[in-house]
Amino acid sequence: MPYHSPISPGLSWYEDTAGPRPEYPALDGDRQADVVIIGGGFTGLSAATHLAKAGTNVVLIEAHRFGDGASGRNGGQLGTGQRAWAEELEGELGFTRAKALFDLAEEAKAHLLEFSAANGIDIDYMPGQMSVAHKPRYVDDYKAHAEIMASRFNYPHVSFMDAQETAERLGSTHYHGGTRDIGTGHIHPLKLVIGTARVAAAAGAHIFENTQSTGITSQGGKVRVTTPRGTITAQKCLIAVNAYGGTLEPVSAAHIMPIGSFIGATVPLGADLPVIPGGESVDDSRFVVRYFRKSRDGRLLFGGREIYGVNDPKDIHIHIRRQITEIYPALKDVDITHGWGGYVGITVPRKPFVREVMPNVISMGGYSGHGVMLSNYFGKLYAETVAGNRDRLKLIEELKIPPFPGGRRFRTPLLFLALNWFALRDRI
Repeated sequence: MPYHSPISPGLSWYEDTAGPRPEYPALDGDRQADVVIIGGGFTGLSAATHLAKAGTNVVLIEAHRFGDGASGRNGGQLGTGQRAWAEELEGELGFTRAKALFDLAEEAKAHLLEFSAANGIDIDYMPGQMSVAHKPRYVDDYKAHAEIMASRFNYPHVSFMDAQETAERLGSTHYHGGTRDIGTGHIHPLKLVIGTARVAAAAGAHIFENTQSTGITSQGGKVRVTTPRGTITAQKCLIAVNAYGGTLEPVSAAHIMPIGSFIGATVPLGADLPVIPGGESVDDSRFVVRYFRKSRDGRLLFGGREIYGVNDPKDIHIHIRRQITEIYPALKDVDITHGWGGYVGITVPRKPFVREVMPNVISMGGYSGHGVMLSNYFGKLYAETVAGNRDRLKLIEELKIPPFPGGRRFRTPLLFLALNWFALRDRI
């Protein structure tokens, strides 16, 4: 029987193609540690790896299996920079901070590829990413963006595409122009999760699956994390649950909102269909973004149906097929072999949330669709912080991230209304 994540809907193509997925034991009994980590996705496993390699006694618990959440089920695109364009951050924060945040993201990209290569993790890396305009009035912004990236941010890998080049590189006339970035690419995310867990365990991290955190307290210089079958007592704690935190910790819950994002995988398309012939990944200019790419074996992996809230849809295939057909009419009858989803964490300004939420307890999340690259590196930055160097993490901690309005009762319906308004604007 194929494995189904108990916390994310649908059957994932990643599950079927990731290869062996080792199981790790559940925690049974009390533990003492230097650091306890809650959450076994990209952030938590990366932090555990780097801490263990530095000789830190680290215990990590995951409520389900590593990769059951967004880290093992996302679109796999790395991107470049932060979620917002560098020039947008410059307008808000000034050039110095915007450049520092951009450079940090470039370090994150390099780290992910170097870490995978150094540890023998085959992540199915494929180069190239295109960002495309779904409205003609956006095209000039993309052209200016390519010039700004080279001239102000020392990133010469982005080039502008006019409508003709965009159509040729996409195999579709649906978009009006955009950019092509040859300095980034896309990966098989679950292979990275599995590989990172292997490296963490080999480095001496104590990692446990199927171990739910039932509470966190920080008092008298000690952090205690309770589970159904034992308590972990540590000097420091990292909360790395992102969209799957529920009511575990109230400050994180107030600032990070779960969004369901869903993906379909087609059968291999074959060389006779000119769909993304260069193999790049693609994201578009919609606020409710569509993102798609071809896998190593030629399947179209297409994502874009976002649901604001946590009700699992029963019709992933139908909606994904409709969106594929808008862009590629020739694929209206293509077989879709898999349809799945996961919940990503967003913040109000779509910037990452990093904060000390109680003494010696740091929470990380809210990557807002840009987490494949950033979250792995944030785990490394957390390990640096434990070792005494918090300078680079402070670049993120100092970002202003307001809570979602409406409190617990009203924030989900308010967000649903707001973001469906943006979805309507995407169509006008």
